Amino acid sequence: MVHRLDPLVLRHTHRIPRPTGPVGEGAVAAQQFDATLMSVGFKLSAQLLEHLSGLAEEAVVDTAVRTLGTVREMVGDHVRHNAYFIDFPANVPDTFDFWMRCIAEALADDSTRESTLEQLSTGVVNLLTLPSYGNYRHTYAEMLTHHDELIAVAGDRMTVLHLGGAPDDELTSLYLALAGSTTPLGEDVLRDLKDLAGHCADGPQPDQISVRENRAVVNEARLKAGSGLLLDTVTDVLRLACALAGGDVGLQEPTRLRGISRAARRALLAGLDEVVGAAPAKLADVHAHREMWKRLGERLHPHEYPQWPHAADVFAVARGEKEARTFDSRVEELHARLDPTGAAALLKAAPGKLLRSLDRLLRSAVTQDESDAVVAAAEQVVPDVSGRVLLSVRQHLHNRAEATGEQRVFVNRSGRAWVTEDTRRPVFAPECKRMITAIDAELRRRLPAADHLLIDPDVLDVALPLSGKATTSGLGVLPRGSISPVDGDLLRFFVYWKQTARSTDYDLSAALLAPDYSTISWLSYTNLVDVGGAHSGDITNAPDGASEFIDLRLDAVRGTCIVPQVDIYSGEGFEEVEESFFGFMLRGTEQQGRPFEPRTVRMKSDLRGPGRIALPLVFLRGADGRWRAKWLHLYLTGSPSYNTVEGNRVTVAMLMRAIVDHEQLTVRYLVELMTGSATTVTVWDGKTVPAGPVTYIGLERPEKLHPGSRIVTPENLRDLIPE
Repeated sequence: MVHRLDPLVLRHTHRIPRPTGPVGEGAVAAQQFDATLMSVGFKLSAQLLEHLSGLAEEAVVDTAVRTLGTVREMVGDHVRHNAYFIDFPANVPDTFDFWMRCIAEALADDSTRESTLEQLSTGVVNLLTLPSYGNYRHTYAEMLTHHDELIAVAGDRMTVLHLGGAPDDELTSLYLALAGSTTPLGEDVLRDLKDLAGHCADGPQPDQISVRENRAVVNEARLKAGSGLLLDTVTDVLRLACALAGGDVGLQEPTRLRGISRAARRALLAGLDEVVGAAPAKLADVHAHREMWKRLGERLHPHEYPQWPHAADVFAVARGEKEARTFDSRVEELHARLDPTGAAALLKAAPGKLLRSLDRLLRSAVTQDESDAVVAAAEQVVPDVSGRVLLSVRQHLHNRAEATGEQRVFVNRSGRAWVTEDTRRPVFAPECKRMITAIDAELRRRLPAADHLLIDPDVLDVALPLSGKATTSGLGVLPRGSISPVDGDLLRFFVYWKQTARSTDYDLSAALLAPDYSTISWLSYTNLVDVGGAHSGDITNAPDGASEFIDLRLDAVRGTCIVPQVDIYSGEGFEEVEESFFGFMLRGTEQQGRPFEPRTVRMKSDLRGPGRIALPLVFLRGADGRWRAKWLHLYLTGSPSYNTVEGNRVTVAMLMRAIVDHEQLTVRYLVELMTGSATTVTVWDGKTVPAGPVTYIGLERPEKLHPGSRIVTPENLRDLIPE
C-alpha cells in the first residue's frame, strides 16, 4: 500500500519503503528506473534493484514515478532553470558593454525612446526601465539548444537509495526518531513531525520527549486522537495552545490564539490544573510569557470551570493578582549583591541553568576561592545536565577568549546574525580547562560503547547538530560550522525563486576576499565578468520562477575566501515567496552541460529565513591550496530594498572575521571520546566492508553492511548527541 507520507521517509532517510505488488519480470523497468535516477545524481542500491526486479513492471513504474518526483525536488530539478545569457558561462559580455546595448535597444524602441532620452539627459538611467533588461529573452527550450550534453565523470554526485521496511514500519521508525530527538528540530522537520504524529498517534511512542517544541506537536496529535497529554510545566500547555492555533510552538513569534474548540479548552484547563496542583512553584514560569497567558485566558474562560481552581491561578499570576516569585529573580538578587558563590549554590537546583550561567558566574568571581566554588558547584551538577547543554557549554568554553576587545557573533534561532565588540571580562584558562575535563569525562561515560567503529574521514569535520535550527532543509546540507572538502575545477552557485503575489528581484552575488577579509572583487549584476568567473545575468521578475548562476574557475580565483550571498533587491522576502533555494555544483572543465545539471549538485538548501541577505556558506582556501566549504546558514537584516554585494562589504567582512575562526565541536570530538582501548577503528576506504556488525559514521551509507550495524549519516546525525 502506498502512503502519502512515504516521501518523508525518502527525504529523511534515503530509503524507499519496501515496494509491494504482484511478482513479475520487472528487471528491465528497474534498470531503466536506475538509469533515470543516475541522470539526476541518484542510484538504486543493489538490494533495492534486486527487489524491484522481482516485481511486475507496473509496480516498478509506479514506484519510479513517485520516487523521481521526490528526488528531483530534493536536488532542485523539479523546476526549469533558465539563464539570462543564453550561452552562459560562455559569451557573457562586459557589464558596461551590456548596459550600453540595453540602452541602444531602448532608444531603438518607439515606446521607450522618449523616456530613455529624458533619463540620459540627467546622467542617470534606471536599468529596470529598459525593455531588454531583467527579463528572459529566450525560452528554456531555446536555451537548451545552445548547450552540449553533460559528460559524466566519476566525480559526479551519486546518492544511493536503499531498500526500506514496510511503509508503516518506516513511518513509525521515523516518527520515533524525530519525536524523541535530543536536539531541537528545524521548522521544516517540525512540520514533518506534525504529519507523522497525526499518523502515529495510536502507535508506539518515544520513551521520552525532551525537546519542548516536539512535545507540543505530539500533544496536538494526542489531543485530537483522544490520548493523554504529556505535560510537566505550564509552558507545555501554552505551547500546545499555540500548536492548536497554528502558531509558533517555539514561542518566539506572536500567535493569534483563536479557533480553540470547547473540548480543547477543557483539556488545556485540566492539564494546567494538574501541573500546578502537583507543583505550585511552577506558577513562576508564567512570568516568562505573561502577555500570552493573558490572551489565552480570554479564550479559555477559566472562571467557567470552578472544578479546576489551580488553572485559574495561572491567569491570576499573569494579571498580577497572585504572587509567584520566580527562581530567576532569586538568582538575580544574589548577582546584584555580587555573590557568585551564593548564586551558584542556588542554581544547583537547576543544573542546566547553572551550566548555561557558568560564564557569567566566573566573570563575577573576584577571588580564586569564589572561582573554585563556582567550578565545584558546576562539577557537581554535570551528571544531571542534558548532553546537548554539556556540548554547548564545552564548545563555548573552548572558544572563550581570555582577552577583551575581540568581536563577538550572535546568531538567533532563525539564523539572523550580528556582530559586536566583546567587552566581557575574561574567563581564565585554569577554570575553563577544569570544566572541560569534567564535561569530557561525563560525555565519555554516556556515549555507547562501540566494539568496531567504521569512520568515513570526510565526516570528521562535520559540526555536531546541537540544534536543527542551525541548518536548513535540502540535499547535502550540513550543520552550521561544518567544514567539507571542495574537489572540482569549476564551482557554480545557483539561486531559484518564484514570487507569490508581487514582482520580486533576488540577486545572486559572490564576494572574493583577501586573507584579511578585505574585498578584492565580486561577481554580481554590476560586475558580470571577473578573472575566472562569470555571472549569468540579472532577472528582476519571477512570476514563473527565475534562476541566476555564478561560475568560478577555482584555480583562477584571487584571494582566499569566496562568500556567495543572495540579496533581496526588491519584493517578497525569503519567507513570503512561493519557493526559493540556493545551491552549488562542482564540475570538471571538460564536462559542458546545461547551466543546471542535477548530478553535479553537491548542495541544495531552502532559503527560508528572516532578513534580506542570505549567507548560506563560505569557501576558504587553506595553506595547502585546497578549497573547503564552511557552512553558515545565516541571514543579515539588510535594507528593506536595494541590497547589493558592494553595500554589504563591511558587514560581511566583520562577520567572516568573527565566525570563520570560531571552532565548532565536530564528529571528530565524539569519535575520540568513543574510542577506548577495546575499540577497533577502521577508516572507510569506500570499498572494503567489515564482515561483522559495526558502528558506521559517514556522509553516505555503504552497501552490504552487516544487518546488526548501527549507521549514522547526516540524516540522523542528531542520534550521536547523548541524552
